[in-house]
This record gives sequence, structure tokens and C-alpha cells, in this order.
Amino acid sequence: MIGLAVMENVRRYRAIASLCRQAAAFRPIQGGSLLAQAADWEDRAVAELERYFDCSTACPR
Repeated sequence: MIGLAVMENVRRYRAIASLCRQAAAFRPIQGGSLLAQAADWEDRAVAELERYFDCSTACPR
């Protein structure tokens, strides 16, 4: 169940990043800010995956 929630979060974060990139294409004045926001959302998606797959906290030793 946790894995499904993680993947849903990742999907949402990447969808938001995609919307930011699309908005940047149509709003050149705010483009830099929107692309920075897209990068932040992508970073959140990667961090979410890294936390989930981090074996140092999930795997017994």
C-alpha cells in the first residue's frame, strides 16, 4: 500500500512539473521562475523515490 502512495505522489509531482514547463512556454516573462519551479517538483519526485528505495532505512541488517 505504501508503494502505491509513493508512486501516486511521484506521478502528481511530475504532472505539476510538466504544467510548470508548459506554462513557461507561454509566459516568457515568468519562464525562468516557472522552470525553476518545475525543477523543484522534479527534485521532490526523485527524493520521494529515493526515500522509498533507500535500503539503509527499509532493509533489516
